[in-house]
Parts: sequence; structure tokens; C-alpha cells
Amino acid sequence: MAEPATALTAGRQAVEGYFAAINSDRFAALGAVFAPDVEIHTVGAEPVVGRAAALAHLPRVLAAYSAHDDAVTRWIEGDEAIVCEIRFTGRLRTGRPIVFDALDVFDLRDGRITKVATWYDTRALARQIRG
Repeated sequence: MAEPATALTAGRQAVEGYFAAINSDRFAALGAVFAPDVEIHTVGAEPVVGRAAALAHLPRVLAAYSAHDDAVTRWIEGDEAIVCEIRFTGRLRTGRPIVFDALDVFDLRDGRITKVATWYDTRALARQIRG
């Protein structure tokens, strides 16, 4: 017998809201899923701290892409953290396609994202960007 469908946890809803906002370029919608003290950690970069800084940061990061999509290929869920394996596909404004895998780790508190740590192969991405 199949298990009954359960409602999404508040943390899962926040992370799904994060990807929906990122993938549709609705960056202001991230304000609803980020805690005021959210931190964005990306391999090779200084952390971005605070909701206002994060809301300004993410559009700048994705500005080089004319199209982009973070497709979650695997969810690993805990009470205070969610780990997502990601397949990023995009196209630079120059027309060059970009594809890479990443791992996003979300820390959660009271149904809000308090930290996003993103890990990916920076050298492979640089090679794709340079051509």
C-alpha cells in the first residue's frame, strides 16, 4: 500500500520558493524565504550576509546569463537542513551554453533559509565561460 502524501515542511516550501524565484528571475520574492540574517556562501567567494545584501547579490551573479535553470535532481532533508543536488543549465549573454552540477546546502530556522552554501567545480565552470 502506498504511503499517503504529506504536506511539505515549511523548510521544503522555503527551498522550493528559493528555486522558483531564482529560475524565474523574481529575486524580490526571495525576501519571503530568507531570514533577515541569511548568509550566502559560494565556493571561492566572500560570504554575503543579510537579506538586503543577498537580494542584491543574486541578480548580479545571474546577470551574465540570458537563460538559466537550477534543476534539483536530489533532495536530502533533515529538520534544520536540506541538501539539494543541482543540474545547472544556462546560456551566457554571448550565447555560449553552460552546464554544471552543484550542491546547495540550506540551513533553516522557523521555515526560513538562514544559510545557503553552494559548491561546484569552479575550474570546469571557468573553462566553459572562457571557451
